[in-house]
Parts: sequence; C-alpha cells; structure tokens
Amino acid sequence: MIDKTAIIHNDAVVAEDAVIGPFCNIGKDVIILAGCILESNVILKGHTTLLQNVHIFSFTNIGQDDSKITIGQDTTIREFVQLDTFANNSKEISIGHENFIMAYVQIFGGVEMGDKCTITNAVRINEDVSCGNSVIIGGLSTIESGNKIGDGVMIGGASYVSHDVPPFCLVEGNKSSLKGLNLVGLRRRFDDAVVIDEIKLAYKRLLNGKADKDAAKKLSQESSNVYVKQFADFISHSNLS
Repeated sequence: MIDKTAIIHNDAVVAEDAVIGPFCNIGKDVIILAGCILESNVILKGHTTLLQNVHIFSFTNIGQDDSKITIGQDTTIREFVQLDTFANNSKEISIGHENFIMAYVQIFGGVEMGDKCTITNAVRINEDVSCGNSVIIGGLSTIESGNKIGDGVMIGGASYVSHDVPPFCLVEGNKSSLKGLNLVGLRRRFDDAVVIDEIKLAYKRLLNGKADKDAAKKLSQESSNVYVKQFADFISHSNLS
C-alpha cells in the first residue's frame, strides 16, 4: 500500500506488498524489497536498498544522491535516525540483519554493522567504524572514526569510545575504558561454562593493564577454542595499547 501523498521516483523499485506511508520521498535508485514498512515522512536517497521486512519509522532520513547503503532484513529503524545524510561524507554503509536502531541515532559513511545489534537513543557512530554482531551501544554514546567494535560488546550509556573494543567486552566512560567482560552477554550466548572460563583466562592474560599483542598473536595461533582465537586475533590487530 502506497499513500497518495508519497513521492516515489519512477525508476525506484518497490515491492508490491511494501507499505509506504504519508509524505515519504523515495529517490530513483532506491530498492525496497518485500515486507518493508515505511511510516510517515521517511526520506530515502541514493543507491539505498532495503532488504525484506525492514521497518522504518517516521522522520528518518537515509542517504544522499551518491550514497550506497544496504539495510539487512528484519531490521527496525526508529524515529529521526540519520544515515549518511552529511555533505561530502558519502561512503558505503552496510547494516546487517535483525538490528534495532533506536531514535535520533546518527550513522556516518563507511560504517559496517553486523547482525542483531541494538543501538539505543541518540548514539553517534562516526566514519569507518566496524561493528560486529550482537553489539549493544548505550544511549548518548559516541564511537569515534575508524574504530572496531567486536562481537558481543556492550558499551555503557553516555560513553565516548576512541579505541577498538575486543569481542565480549564491557566498556563505559568519557573517555571510555575497558571494565571487564560482558558476562551477562556471555552467559546468554554460551551454555558451556568451559567456553566462558577460557575467555575469562584469555582476558586476564592479554588485557592485564595493557594489551599484550605478542601474547595475543601466539594465543590466536595455539588455542583450540574458536572464540578465544577470535578474541586474541582481534587484540593482536587492534589499536589498543
């Protein structure tokens, strides 16, 4: 269903069952696949593709004329979100599947986001940030350009993150610092306590006061635990000191 007040370019591709609400504006290179819902006053520009069952709420603004943006299936984007709407800053953005992006979030060009992330209100993710799977970012936080956020990370509210964050860790503060492992997230993710214990030991060994990148490289090669290998390999290539 397309509201009669919506403006849709003739070259845009819109699935027959997509719902386009009042006063939406859809550019010529936009692709909207099956099951998508756009509430009122949504603007989509550039080469923006919405995969199946994306739900975008009112007053969200996505893309510039030269943007390349993909939003994964079953992702929800709440009100007043801005994706790559900033002049002279257009780089490809990739948003994975089943993400929940809450109100007033700003995402700049070059961001890559995995699956099943929750980005809470008024978060700012600057250029070229890489964000893994199942990440939670607390409200009013800022992630500075070029940093990597590993899988399963939790970032506390009102944090300023100016460094990489290894998988499964908890950070908070302005400026942010590592506060330990995201144990709640680990217990939800892994039924095997041995896996969690091995990740705990790796954390103590590799992040005891400072990042031991030599030990991390060695552990990533020797460990038989795939998650410890992931954790260690991330640290060995990170900007942590």
